[in-house]
Amino acid sequence: MYKQIKSVVKKVIPQEFLFRNELLFKKILLPFYAGKKYQCTICEKSWKRFITLPDDDLLCPYCGSRSRTRRLFRVLRKENALQGNVLHFSPSRSLFRVFKKDNRFSYYSTDFENQFLADYQLDITQIDMADNTFDTIICYHILEHIEEDTKAMKELNRILKPNGKCFIQTPFKLGEIYEDYSIKNTQERLKAFGQEDHVRVYSENGLIERLQNNGLQTKSLHFKEDTLPHGLLAESIIIASSK
Repeated sequence: MYKQIKSVVKKVIPQEFLFRNELLFKKILLPFYAGKKYQCTICEKSWKRFITLPDDDLLCPYCGSRSRTRRLFRVLRKENALQGNVLHFSPSRSLFRVFKKDNRFSYYSTDFENQFLADYQLDITQIDMADNTFDTIICYHILEHIEEDTKAMKELNRILKPNGKCFIQTPFKLGEIYEDYSIKNTQERLKAFGQEDHVRVYSENGLIERLQNNGLQTKSLHFKEDTLPHGLLAESIIIASSK
């Protein structure tokens, strides 16, 4: 049902209007998922089940958060990272709505290609912000899209305050980083990297080494699947810190 309703709505309603008002449309789904077995960590609403996506991820019926977004929100709070100046690249709409309303920190949302709700349009390889500006940076599923990723890492290090933290996640593979900038065709990129607009697949150790080579300290957080009650799947998160 979710896929059919989403398909119809996307065909008849402009994307920006839909993004701004999607919670109103989501209310149509609520009676079908109402229950107490699960709870979203972001909107805090309870459900009898999450929506299962084609990639087996678990979507909140109301705020639309994925597993990785709910996990990130929990980690940010545990790490006491929601304070000072927070920069968020290509934010999920579920977190964008929550962070925009939170006056305990200054929230800077950015999306370079106008595909997400955001207030800035910053190029991650040449960030128009002063040195040592941000206490926290959220860089989730960004670097695998960037050909000049080492340049981006240097910029992240430059704008982080001393002891600031950057929360990073990408898809990972075993072995070495695989990248090939000569692959431009979207179908070839899908086959090589798993998504049409990716330019590489990192290994976790390869990404850590590349971050460290560009001046950032790192630590890895590894999580097992823990679906009850918050619908959290297994994943890894890298926290990079300025020196």
